[in-house]
Amino acid sequence: MSAPTSAAEADGTATAAASNGKGKLLLVAVAAIILAGAGGGFWYWQSRHAGAEPAEADAKPLAPLQFHAVDPAFVVNFQSPGPARFLQVEVRIGSRDAGTIELLKANDPVIRNDLLLLFGAQDQASLATREGKERLRADTLEAIRRIVKAAGGEPATAEAVFFTSFVMQ
Repeated sequence: MSAPTSAAEADGTATAAASNGKGKLLLVAVAAIILAGAGGGFWYWQSRHAGAEPAEADAKPLAPLQFHAVDPAFVVNFQSPGPARFLQVEVRIGSRDAGTIELLKANDPVIRNDLLLLFGAQDQASLATREGKERLRADTLEAIRRIVKAAGGEPATAEAVFFTSFVMQ
């Protein structure tokens, strides 16, 4: 670079250097404001959508999940030809409502009947996949909820079904 030849040119170079420094400072300040806003927005979104919502004053904490074991394990034979001929399934029903657990116990013969029919109608090829097992679990919960409703209970209180053993032979 060559030295400035006049005072005006030297003054212009100093002004350009000063404005370039102010531009960088302005750019850093804008970036900091954007990052602070994004951080605040993320914190707000997380507190509203990640389960950290403020609890209502009258909301009760959830009761622990209780389980009803439908014992003994179900054993059914498959209708379709294939290497597996039998299915053995152990079932647990989850509810947070003690009244529903009692209703399930009182209706155990109805539950066993309906689930035996449901499990016996399954195809071994579909149960070999995780999706097939999940579909059977959903169908099992639906069948149990129908029984709870028919017995005068609230179907939604039968919250979940768990297969604690699942064997095909």
